[in-house]
Amino acid sequence: MYAINRTATTDMEVTSIRLERELKEKLKDLSGNQGYQALIRDILWNYVQQKSADYQPLFSRSDIRASIEAIAQREERCTLTGAMIRPQEQMLLGLTSNGDMVPLSVGSLKN
Repeated sequence: MYAINRTATTDMEVTSIRLERELKEKLKDLSGNQGYQALIRDILWNYVQQKSADYQPLFSRSDIRASIEAIAQREERCTLTGAMIRPQEQMLLGLTSNGDMVPLSVGSLKN
């Protein structure tokens, strides 16, 4: 996930979001020691970072263990290069060393 500078909770704005009980419980299970609210912030920051113009790749080629060909069903951003991948465009799905599947543009794994 996207690494962010931690802000003290006293410097954050309070907001309310309604979540299904099952979703909240799954987030709690996934969050471990960091807590589900911190996990939600990490998820939101990751999403914002991926969609922003100043995208910084989160992985390098050496983090990709395997790849498979795919067709984008929606707009994606290549995890290695930051290049946009348009719907219905050829792409790759890369399996990272930590087990995540990430979008890759065609040619992004070439030297």
